[in-house]
Amino acid sequence: MQNTAPESTVISTVSAEAGIIHVAVAVIDNGTQVLLARRPGHVHQGGLWEFPGGKVEAGEQVADALTRELQEEVGISVTRMRPLIRIRHDYAERKVLLDVHRIEAYDGTAYGREGQAVQWVNHADLHEWPMPAANLPIIHAVQLPDRYLITPARSARGAAFIDSLQVCLQSGIRLIQYRDNDVDDDQYMDMAGQIIELAHRYDARVILNRTQEVFQRCPADGLHLSSSRLLVLAQRPVPADVYLSASCHDSAEVRQANSIGADFIVVSPIKATRSHPGALPLGWDKCRQLTELAQMPAYALGGLGEADISNAQLYGAQGIAAIRSLWCGQA
Repeated sequence: MQNTAPESTVISTVSAEAGIIHVAVAVIDNGTQVLLARRPGHVHQGGLWEFPGGKVEAGEQVADALTRELQEEVGISVTRMRPLIRIRHDYAERKVLLDVHRIEAYDGTAYGREGQAVQWVNHADLHEWPMPAANLPIIHAVQLPDRYLITPARSARGAAFIDSLQVCLQSGIRLIQYRDNDVDDDQYMDMAGQIIELAHRYDARVILNRTQEVFQRCPADGLHLSSSRLLVLAQRPVPADVYLSASCHDSAEVRQANSIGADFIVVSPIKATRSHPGALPLGWDKCRQLTELAQMPAYALGGLGEADISNAQLYGAQGIAAIRSLWCGQA
């Protein structure tokens, strides 16, 4: 079982906040499906489906609370878990902190031990199940991968780029941000169409880093906002059925991403980078502060590679975003 110092430090701080109900939540994942349980009709949000879990008692560690709750509720004994996401949500009648862990290994067969209905649900179908509003970021965290490839602009064109991108997709990349500021809109859209067609063959999603007007003319899976574009928006610029991501470097930008309903963000720079040599690195402690503030999954970006994924997750991130370390060609 995984229990880390960074997690314990934050838990003790957040648990001390008055008026917040601290809930341990489990994403029990078999690789393609997760387990949902139906809330009893007489409780808050009764009748809706949820990820199993329960209240963290005073002085109790989240890992211990989750182990206890899962044994009581669905009859399994957890043997390995890791942090997934922490979400604060303010219902009109109560405030909750959902401390979510992905259950990676357990003993036993899950069933509704307290008589509640349970159901294994495909990752892609989670949006179809009626859940409390606080669970939407958890759904995104379940569906998003732990690696987010940002294309290298100098290579983002031509047959060699497509060949390299295909190698990336074959290696397991499933989320791509197409970024190239050195071409005009027509050239950008032409390449975007090729990227989307290739990526969709691998069930991967493509996020466009361009204006809203260009996005409306391309059948992409989402739109990415630079921090400057993020800060001038008064509301979400795209429909709820496509992804909206944003670049965030400080707490003001994270709060703005929260306010417009971004689906995930990129927090940077965590370490020093070749592309932005003058930028002051945030470091992992600041990364933790920003992921705690975010009401959605957050990728850590800046000088990171696949070896940093586990550490990023321990500090509250979904995983890593990267250009050079994830690109399978000459960046």
